[in-house]
Amino acid sequence: MVNLTTGYWVSQMIGVTAELGIADLLKDGPRDARALAASVRADPDALYRLMRALSSVGLFAEDAEHRFQLTPLGDCLRSDAPGSMRAWARTVVMDYFVRSYQDLMYSVKTGKPAFDHVHGMGPFEYFSRNLEVGRLFDEAMTSFSSVEIPAVIAAYDFSPIRNLVDIAGGHASLLCAVLKKNPTMQGVLFDMPTVVDGARDSIAAEGLSARCEVIGGDMFHSVPAGGDAYMMKHIIHDWNDERCVEILKNCRSAMPSHGRVLIIDAVIQAGNQPDSSKLLDITMLTINGRERTEEQFHSLLDRAGFNLSRIVPTQSPVSVVEGIVA
Repeated sequence: MVNLTTGYWVSQMIGVTAELGIADLLKDGPRDARALAASVRADPDALYRLMRALSSVGLFAEDAEHRFQLTPLGDCLRSDAPGSMRAWARTVVMDYFVRSYQDLMYSVKTGKPAFDHVHGMGPFEYFSRNLEVGRLFDEAMTSFSSVEIPAVIAAYDFSPIRNLVDIAGGHASLLCAVLKKNPTMQGVLFDMPTVVDGARDSIAAEGLSARCEVIGGDMFHSVPAGGDAYMMKHIIHDWNDERCVEILKNCRSAMPSHGRVLIIDAVIQAGNQPDSSKLLDITMLTINGRERTEEQFHSLLDRAGFNLSRIVPTQSPVSVVEGIVA
């Protein structure tokens, strides 16, 4: 119980270490706290105590000469590590994030998002007004995608799809990966007009401009017509049921009778076993979204004119929830 209730101690320590870039300084080998402190302009004794504490939970290893080296876990905090968690570690201890969680009681009592209650606006508006915070959040989400995208492509067979529409696909990381594996497929990247210009550059860098159209718009109003499949990764979990049904109905209206929708999100499992999606669901509670069970996905799809055909798990926290036209 002590370990559970003091978990935020560790997250704060990791956040400070990530902000200072300590893991990057250790990638070439062990260094002592005094040398590290000089590099990051920190107090040597305080930094030593911080790294000693994090060594006790497995991020660093201290040797007999009081030098510290990275462990495989600590290596995740390097900026250049595959699937780097540095941006995420910095994000979860930022004031705007922590203040929303501190008001969790408001969400539990009312069912309403604490984020809006604390900040007077939703997260997307907040990020648009605080561009550096939004940039760091996007970087954190990209880190997760670097792990999830290969897992999704390995688990789900996209080959029968001729024209794939990626709804709110950001800078098209997933769509580009799917198109590269399926050379006869055409793609459409659909997102807000403020996002799609950056997506064009990303798609061009992958050499896919001829096979991927970029369209700006509002998914709550309409989505591009004619796709065989409409894909949404970490989109449905951002919204309450009513807003999700709006998005899904727009997809249903835009697709042919043989079309399908692919929801790429966590699926909460029954039982009491450890399940990171159950913890993420509480974060989404404070923001205005939610993680969902199979039954809840079935209900959403049914309300929008789809049948839940199957759920394809991946070697990552997300699954592919496939709906076909009812």
